[in-house]
Amino acid sequence: MRLFTYLRRREWTPVLGCGLFVGFMAAGYYYNVTFVQLGLLDLGTRLVGMTELQVSTWMAALALLTFFVAVASGVTMDRRGWSSELLVKFRLLFGVVALQFLLTLVAPTIRTVPAFGAWILAASVALGVGIPASFSLAVDLVPVEDRGYVAAAITAVAYFAANVYPLDWRIEAFSAVMVAAMAPGAVALGALASGRVGVANRLVARLARQHEEFGVGRFCRTETGERTGEVRPVRTRSFAFWGPVVLMFGVFFVDSLGFLRIIETPSFVLGAWQSPDFSDHLALGVVHVVSALVAGVLYTNFDRNWLFLWVFGLFSLTHLFYTTDVRTAAWFPALAGGQVSPINSAVYAVAVSFYTTLNFALWPDLSTPETVGTHTAVGVGLAGWLATFLSTALALYFETAEVTLLSHLNVVNALALLLFTGLVVAIYLRRLVAAARGDDVSSSPGVRR
Repeated sequence: MRLFTYLRRREWTPVLGCGLFVGFMAAGYYYNVTFVQLGLLDLGTRLVGMTELQVSTWMAALALLTFFVAVASGVTMDRRGWSSELLVKFRLLFGVVALQFLLTLVAPTIRTVPAFGAWILAASVALGVGIPASFSLAVDLVPVEDRGYVAAAITAVAYFAANVYPLDWRIEAFSAVMVAAMAPGAVALGALASGRVGVANRLVARLARQHEEFGVGRFCRTETGERTGEVRPVRTRSFAFWGPVVLMFGVFFVDSLGFLRIIETPSFVLGAWQSPDFSDHLALGVVHVVSALVAGVLYTNFDRNWLFLWVFGLFSLTHLFYTTDVRTAAWFPALAGGQVSPINSAVYAVAVSFYTTLNFALWPDLSTPETVGTHTAVGVGLAGWLATFLSTALALYFETAEVTLLSHLNVVNALALLLFTGLVVAIYLRRLVAAARGDDVSSSPGVRR
């Protein structure tokens, strides 16, 4: 890790930059996934009085609006050169955080459908602008060699906090905790973005020069042959970009489609995410931390497709565990206990940590300072948020249509297995093509050469 070199040399600027990135991204991910995905469901059904089908429609609208705003923001950032201007990105993020602070504050007061719709519209703008503005910070703050490890740190911090300090999944509890947590962060970000605080200005100026060294992502450089290290930018319209987008869309879709139904099943959550026993939460938090660190090492040393393979395989395994428990309870009621095995949630936590680490590192590594706005907007907006909320909407529709728990989880497991098998075939065919061309395929599969 280059970060260790900086620490030995006492070069504090890049160390502080990595720390800022971890803090921004961990807080943002925790807020947006937990508050928006779970809090909005409670707000719409319990306080506004909508049906789950109506809420699912609004959440699908949130996903689409967020995606369109993200793409428009990312393209604008690249065309105007803002993707290379750290101060501009800090100012965009300050506007996003300020708007989200207000939205979080007023959320528990919403009682009508028009007010809920207005909240969705404003939240879409904040999320859409925040995606390219936040993820593009990697080209300014994180060395390319360390992105897997930094992504692992973000994942570990976000999920450890979420599990060790679990929230009541009601909008009032969400709002109170989030408002208190966001206030100091907004003040600090405001100081960085203001341009009027001397110490903050000097720090931003030093950090802003780093994109000249950190800007070109790992997958925008050749890794083999005589021209190793030569810059070859990944084009937005290329398969090298859209292949990972499709795979990551599948990951987020499978995760949300399964998780939204799992958390509605008491026997699945009472021994895990909603357990009254603190040791259960601590165990899940530790699993997230360890698996995130493993994912960081794998990402740094292996081809990204092999990490995707691990993720799909783990999702297939965990949903197989859950469906086995459901079948056992149906076929042998006397053998079924009140709760399922903690192994189920542990394997699920490993899969989630793997793909979250991949998501934080992948998009900047497919980008340069000239393309990072568009690439992160499309990658995170389409493969992340759109996939998440479309699958959330589908999960709510399944529940409204009275699709049984077993049938629902069977669909999720089938999708995971389909993606796993498809990726295995794709990797095999790629190696066959490489062998036919006479390329070197003698090294270990997937290992970076």
